[in-house]
Amino acid sequence: MEIKIQTIHFEAGEKLQDYIQKRVSKLTRFCDEIKKAEVSLKVVKPETAMNKEVALRLAVPGSELYAQKVADTFEEGVDQCCDTLTRQLEKYKDKKNR
Repeated sequence: MEIKIQTIHFEAGEKLQDYIQKRVSKLTRFCDEIKKAEVSLKVVKPETAMNKEVALRLAVPGSELYAQKVADTFEEGVDQCCDTLTRQLEKYKDKKNR
């Protein structure tokens, strides 16, 4: 699976990129057909709480799954997106197996 990380209005550190790579790659446990993952990180309004926006798009055969969350930290936002996409992947597999 190819993981592409895009940052808007800031530069992501190596630690954050490693965390995202590790967390997103775990989604293959639920569906091994994921072709590509695009992660978009954005700082909405600096100096406020809940200003980190994370969008995660997964390309799977015949469909595209998407989750977007706003959180205090990027790590928290990535976790929430991954949780949402885990449920979407389970639904995708159920539909496909019918």
